Amino acid sequence: MNPSEFKDAALVIAGHGSTKNPDSCLPTLAHAETIRQRGIFAEVATCFWKQPPSFREVFQTVKSREIYVVPNFISEGYFTRTVIPREMGLEGPVTVRAGRTIKYCAPAGKHPRMTELLMSEARSVAPDVPASQTGLLIVGHGTGLDSNSAEAAKFQAGLIAKTGVYAEVSAAYMEEPPLIAEWDRLTSQPNVVVVPFFISDGLHSYQDIPVLLGIRSEEGKPASQSDIFHHNPHELRGRRLYYGSAIGTEPGFADIILDQVRAFQPSPMVS
Repeated sequence: MNPSEFKDAALVIAGHGSTKNPDSCLPTLAHAETIRQRGIFAEVATCFWKQPPSFREVFQTVKSREIYVVPNFISEGYFTRTVIPREMGLEGPVTVRAGRTIKYCAPAGKHPRMTELLMSEARSVAPDVPASQTGLLIVGHGTGLDSNSAEAAKFQAGLIAKTGVYAEVSAAYMEEPPLIAEWDRLTSQPNVVVVPFFISDGLHSYQDIPVLLGIRSEEGKPASQSDIFHHNPHELRGRRLYYGSAIGTEPGFADIILDQVRAFQPSPMVS
């Protein structure tokens, strides 16, 4: 990225956030700070659906006449196609309003490096486990308003399976078959690695999924107050289960956000 190319522009990173879990916004804030320290943009701001500053308010916090918006979401779905454009008043990939040009980029989760990051997380939580005796499960939400979320997890599982690194690779979901709660039926390997395909270690990855896996009997503490990673592997159902962090917490996500800005092309917005 040319250091001077965006020196007069602002970057806005749009995340989901949460009113219930304090850790939901942390990756978005961390990636924004990483980018801010590099001095590439005149301004770097964040906004959220579930906490301030909101999608509607964020443009009041920046002064630049050129603004790039990158959704820090896994897939192109309900939030990136409907909620963010509606709340921000976007008319398409390029919106000109009040003398300012707003450029709406592809979500971070569509970046080609997602496969690499998922595999890196899987290796990091089970570094000494032979992949030839390991089943890898990529977890998505499933159902709800964003059907593309399930497709994104399935797509990534397919790409990883083609590498031949792991004995078995599959996508599993919280709310639709194949269910992550049945993880022991989805792979026959003695070792099972589970990686949440989510942006943050929020309610799903640190409270909901551990219960579904059987790691916990009830919802636990938020990520910043939890020691769940210290217990890998979990000896459950006759297997060794390794549980990874949400993919969006990877430090490399800052570079992915920058890549989405650099790759911006004003193509028609899909409704």
